[in-house]
This record gives sequence, structure tokens and C-alpha cells, in this order.
Amino acid sequence: MKEANSLIHASSPYLLQHAYNPVAWYEWNEASLKKAKDENKLIIVSVGYSACHWCHVMEHESFESHEVAEVMNQHFVCIKVDREERPDIDQIYMLAVQLMNGNGGWPLNAICLPDQRPIYGGTYFRKTDWINILLNLANLWQNEPQKAIKYAERLTEGLKQAELIEDTNNDLVFTEEQLVAIVEPWKRSFDMVDGGYNRAPKFPLPNNWSFLLRYAFLKDDQAVMMAVMRTLEAMAMGGIYDQIGGGFARYSVDTQWHVPHFEKMLYDNAQLISLYAEAYQCLKYEPFAAVIKETIAWIDREMTSPDGLFYSALDADSEGIEGKFYVWSKAEFDEVLGEHQNLLNEYFTLTETGNWEEENTNILLRKVFDEALMEKYQLSETELKQVVTAAKNKLLAARNQRVKPGLDDKCLTAWNAQMIKGLLDAARVLGKDTYYEKAKQTANFILNNLMDEAGGLYRNYKNAKASITGFLDDYAFLIEALIALYETDFNEAWLNEAKDLTEYVLANFTDETNSMFFYTSNNGENLIARKHEVMDNVIPASNSVMAQNLQKLGLFFDEETYTARASAMLKAVQPRIKAYGSAYANWSIQLLNEVYGINEIAIAGTDFRTVKKELDQHYIPNKITLAGTKSTLPLLQNKQSKDTKIYVCRNKTCQLPVASVAEALKHVQ
Repeated sequence: MKEANSLIHASSPYLLQHAYNPVAWYEWNEASLKKAKDENKLIIVSVGYSACHWCHVMEHESFESHEVAEVMNQHFVCIKVDREERPDIDQIYMLAVQLMNGNGGWPLNAICLPDQRPIYGGTYFRKTDWINILLNLANLWQNEPQKAIKYAERLTEGLKQAELIEDTNNDLVFTEEQLVAIVEPWKRSFDMVDGGYNRAPKFPLPNNWSFLLRYAFLKDDQAVMMAVMRTLEAMAMGGIYDQIGGGFARYSVDTQWHVPHFEKMLYDNAQLISLYAEAYQCLKYEPFAAVIKETIAWIDREMTSPDGLFYSALDADSEGIEGKFYVWSKAEFDEVLGEHQNLLNEYFTLTETGNWEEENTNILLRKVFDEALMEKYQLSETELKQVVTAAKNKLLAARNQRVKPGLDDKCLTAWNAQMIKGLLDAARVLGKDTYYEKAKQTANFILNNLMDEAGGLYRNYKNAKASITGFLDDYAFLIEALIALYETDFNEAWLNEAKDLTEYVLANFTDETNSMFFYTSNNGENLIARKHEVMDNVIPASNSVMAQNLQKLGLFFDEETYTARASAMLKAVQPRIKAYGSAYANWSIQLLNEVYGINEIAIAGTDFRTVKKELDQHYIPNKITLAGTKSTLPLLQNKQSKDTKIYVCRNKTCQLPVASVAEALKHVQ
């Protein structure tokens, strides 16, 4: 029987995957770091996550090998890190590898001095290369330690200087021309045929398309609107979307959204629910509503814990084969359905030989629109829908008999907060109170179980235990979710919680030298560098989310210091956006709000919920909404009334109240 290493006591499913490797893995903690110093050994920091395909490959090839383990155990202290639990560690060593090699990714493997400073690193290594590199570095440390120390000093200095944001001239004025200068070069990268960008692999990048949707709407730019709509339509019809179970895979390896990298991440799907809800509100295109409902149904079915929190990810692999759970042979597909085979083969694009590289297997995807199939098979819209729904139910039941992909069942505050917001966005535009109830349950659980006595957040929750101090993204996304909760039910307790957490961020994450916030708290562990997270990636940067939170809370509470801080943060970043718009998409949303202004819509009167539901049928991307019969919020004070009165305010000026949504919309800009 295999012997377990010390990871057997870890909470992270990713670390537990390595608990029976012959490598003497340790968790990142005081004891393992002390061991490296005491024994004067180099440290291997190996970072990955449970749904990472190439992490599994390197584990199988190298970390399960006794030959490799012998080298690692003899010369190094080997530390495994789950990047999702400890993004602060991942951030530093990822940047180090990027500075060394010009690129990064996972698995991430950094070799460090006993004091944690990196001297070498890379991503995936073949077994023989890995052994040779480790032996060379062990030899260097034994025979020429000064050379290693000098390199570590230079690299660590580079880490501290990299991505530094300096506050800019306060006289900077935000203009529409700046937005145009960002978007015009961006347009050249659009794939107007297949959606997304004209390159592979294709990632969904929800914050990119959310900004571009808002820009297209506010600027009335039809070319950008077409690019956004084509992208959302193509993703929803592609293999990247689970056509029978709902939910999106992490990315498509090709240019047509055809072949997914099959892992499903909570953060992608949470943001995509919000994006499709926004697009549905704008266009009322029914297939987008179906995507929202199916994705939430998948989250409900497979990704929700008994506590109402949401799990992190589903693996790409099952039975050791990527995508095996999701693909079908034509024979198996036809046998499950039993009827309407020709129609459904065409609907889901199946062929006898298969539609991707694995012989005789098909990824379910859509290439033919409903209208064409209705005409060809002489079916009404209702009849086609009934046939497809029945088929999906049968296929899902059959698929559920298969060996399922691995589930990463840890719950992370930041990703759960994104899911809360996704549910609320869906609840508002689809009028589904059940989504709101789920969001409220999750938020209450976090506030009651993932906060410490000082008002700070924990990042993680598993087996009824929270153990990691929260990072800036945990605060930023939870504050955003609490604001969204207030704008759904108008319970001011949510806003007050958001304000308390914002004050905690100001007290514990502030960098005294500039307007950005550190990613780690003053109460967190001291690492070799303390970084800011500024560039928006697949997940928006925590600083860009905090800047928008400050802007909104500043308006809700009439708190000038908040809005001034938000503006200063945007001014510091604004000069960088033009060169690389897609890496600053969430900052660009704030720039939109600055340029076009935020409509502050205050609803007075006892019928405010009905008014809000009607208002939610209209797309107003640049607004905050307040309502209630009793309120301490400045914008609602002195506006109490039994009769419906809607006030539209901007820049501390309110229009005369009106009695209907139709009249209010005339004042919206």
C-alpha cells in the first residue's frame, strides 16, 4: 500500500491529489519554510489547481515517479500550493517565471533559495528535463551559492518593481475620445465570423464583452454591438457550452468554439451568467435566457454544497481521459434517444465518424439555427422545443450514469460572491425570485461563517472550516455582491455590510505610496514581495472592482472620499488602457461611468417593488437604484411618499419626480 506524505492533512482537493506521491510534499506553512532554512535546502514551489489538465500530466510523469522523487527529496524541500487557495503565492512566482521566460501558466514550478526568493522556474517540464534541471540547480547551490544568491537578488528586485502603478496628474479629465481611442484598435482583433478574437485558443473573457456591450449601447456603435452579439451567440452554440447539462468550459482550443478544454470553473460561469443576463436585458434574445437558466440549473445540480455555498471547479478528465464524460458516439446517442434521430443528429452536429480528433466521438454543438430545422422537419417552434427538451433530459440521465469528472469541493469567498451577483443579475432580468433567494442564502452564510472577530474575511471554506486570511478579491467581489443585493431587495443592511467591509479594506489593504490597494492584508503572511493586482484577466482585477465599489458606495452614502479615491485609481491606470484594452476591460467600465455619468434612480412610494420590476425590463448599464419607504440614505431622504415618485439624479442634481417608468426613462442619459 502507498504511504501518504504530509498533504494527507490538507483541505485543498488539489493538494490531496498529491498525498500519495512518493515526493515528500509539504504544505506552504511556517514549519515547511523553517525546514528549508534549517537544512539550508533549496525550495521547490509547485503551484497548480485541481482542474488543471497539464498539472495532472506532470504529476503522472514526474511526481508519481520514484526516480524523480529521489532527486526532489534528497536535495529540496518540496512545497505544493493550490493557486486558488493561495493566489498571493501564485502571483509572486508566476510573475517571477514571466520575468525569466516571458510567459507563464500552470503547472507552475519555481525553485527558490531557503528564504523563498526564486532563482529558476517554468511551467510543465518533461521528466528527463525536470531531473536534469534539479540536479544542475542542486549542484549550483552546493558549489556556487553566491551565484544563486546574486541572481535571486536581481530577480526579487524586479518582482518588487514590476507592474508598479504611479499616481498620475490629478488634472486628468475623462473624455469620450479616450474611450474611442481604446476601442478603435481593439476592433481589429474581433473575429466577426466566429465571434471572440481572431486567434486560438479562445477564452470567453466575460469582462471584455460586458464592457464592449455597454460601450456599444451608450456610444451607439453598431459594429461593436454586432461583435458582442456574434460572440455570445457563437459561444452558446459551440462545444465550449455544455449543450445538455448547461455551463461553460474554460476555453476553446480552436477558433470556432468547437473543442473545449473541458474543465468547468465557477468563476467563468458566474461571470457568464451576469454577461448573458445583461445581453438578454439589452436585446431580449430568448436563447440567451435559456443559457442562463441551464447554467444555473447545472450550478444547482452539481456545484452547490449543503450550506448553499458553491464549489470551485469540475475537472476536465474522467477515467484519466480529457472530455470522456461529455462526448458521444453516434450509436450511443441514437440508442439513448430512440426517436427523432435524424433531427437531433443535425441539431447537435453528430456524424458517424465523429466531429473531433477522437475517432467516432462527437462533441455536442450547434451549427444550424432553429428556424432552418423547423422548416426542414415541418415543426412549429413549440414542437421543436419539446423534442429538444425531451432529448436533453434523456441524454443527461444517461450521461449521469458515467464516471463523473473530479469535483473541487472547496468554496472560495471571491468566487462565491461572483456567483451571488450572477444569480441576482439573472433574478432581475428574468423575474425569478428563486435565484434571489439562493443568492441571499449564500451571502448570509458567508457573513455568518467566513468572518473573523475583527470584521475581516476568510478566503476558503471546506469541512466546516475556514483557515486562510482573505485577499483583496474576496473583499472586492463580496462588496460588489452586497451592493447588488441591496439593488435587488432594497434592504439597507446589505449596503451597511458593504460599507463596513470597505472600511476594513481601507484600513488593512491601503498602500500609503499610491492610490492602489495591496492584494494582501496587513494581517496576512509576509511574502518576499507585496503586490497590487491591477490588470484585468479572466477575472477582473481586485483593484478595478474596488474602484467601482467605491464609486457606487460614494453615491449611495454621499461619501466624497470614496468617489475621490475611485477617480484617483482610474486616473492612475487610464494612460495604460489604450495600449491593451482587453487587459483593462473592467477599468474601462469605470471610465464609461465617468464619461457618461451614473443615473441615480430613486424610487419612492409603497409600490416601489412593482416599479423596480418594470424598470428591470429596460437596459440602463450606467445606473444605481435606490428605493424604500423609510431610508437613511441621502438620496432618499425627504423623498418619502405613499404615491409612486421616481427621481432621476446625476451629479448632485435631481429632475422633478415622475409617476411612471416611461416618464423616468426620458430623463435617463
